[in-house]
Amino acid sequence: MLALRLARGSHPLVLLRRLLVAAASAGVGFLLLCALGYASAHPAHSTGAVLHLLWCFVPLAATVQFAVAVARTDPSTRPRSGLSAVGLGPVRLAVLAAVSTAVSCTLGSMVALLFYLHLRGDLSGLPFDGAAAGLLDAETPLPPAAALVLLALVPVAAATASALALRAEPVATAAPDDSEILTEPEAPGPAAPPTGLPWGVALTATGLAVEAYMSRGDVRSLLPLPGRLDATPTGVLVGWTLAAAGLAMAGPGLAYLCGRLLQAARPGAVRLLAGRVLMDESRRIGRPLGVVCAVLAAAVAAYALYGTKTHPLGPLTVLGAVLVLGCTTATLMTSALEARQARAHTARALLRLGAPVSALRAATALRATVLLIVFAPLTWLIAELAALPLTA
Repeated sequence: MLALRLARGSHPLVLLRRLLVAAASAGVGFLLLCALGYASAHPAHSTGAVLHLLWCFVPLAATVQFAVAVARTDPSTRPRSGLSAVGLGPVRLAVLAAVSTAVSCTLGSMVALLFYLHLRGDLSGLPFDGAAAGLLDAETPLPPAAALVLLALVPVAAATASALALRAEPVATAAPDDSEILTEPEAPGPAAPPTGLPWGVALTATGLAVEAYMSRGDVRSLLPLPGRLDATPTGVLVGWTLAAAGLAMAGPGLAYLCGRLLQAARPGAVRLLAGRVLMDESRRIGRPLGVVCAVLAAAVAAYALYGTKTHPLGPLTVLGAVLVLGCTTATLMTSALEARQARAHTARALLRLGAPVSALRAATALRATVLLIVFAPLTWLIAELAALPLTA
């Protein structure tokens, strides 16, 4: 009840983010039900049914990541003075965030179930003249227990991940003194550099090497994309997965190096501020930025492989791609919002010191520019290297 009351009194932007989580959960639930319908209608094709189900875990992971990012920026989950006295300590706040996330995802799963049953004609006849009946295997009954289990995957996974993420957050430290904001990078209090950059580079290189080697195999080791008849080599998917994990691991280190780059060669106040803030936020925005780069690189490589064909993608593949791209982009934007909230005290201190608002805006634009300059060519390079073995 407390979670529902907090949701009812939340800011419209907070409600919008929760509705986006519910929409993403609805999309993933629809894909899971489609995989279940395929398995029910084709009992002899157990391998294909399992592969269809495995494809659904890519948008499911992106949705869970987005749900965790939204839970971290929820104002109701932030520690406040006096809340521990009434029994709302860190553990209770984490549970509250998990319940709120579960409510949003359950709403999306219910919408997915109703929409799926409506398209199959199980509620009030076949809509759209039965155009979706063949895709959703409307002639085969849907197992109720299996449907409920699949629909519960997103709420349970998102709620658990949100609770663990908020519970593992370190206790917030005191705000820095005004005189410590524009000190040298070696002064006490700059963030420690992330250590995952070498491992991320090695993992990305390994993924590209695996893809290049395994793509030479025959067509018997193919994974069919849902909603279409073409297929993708298994080694390519393994390589993309390793490369994506490597980019996500290397993202914080690259963002930290971008901050160091901004402070090179006798920086002024704006460049120094932009670099220090970027170094401090490297862990918060680096990993979502790396994931977005991995998704964009995979999209470019997939277009190079399938884009020239007459019917490159099926409807379920398009839905899954939209979910992955939308959730990862929304996660990056939400993480940027969280970073902005975290540095609000620094902005207020600078304004008290007499810094113009234009300087803060210039520092923000400078951070965005240097990240774009570094990550955009990297994304293009990874995409070209991933597509080269498939199009040669």
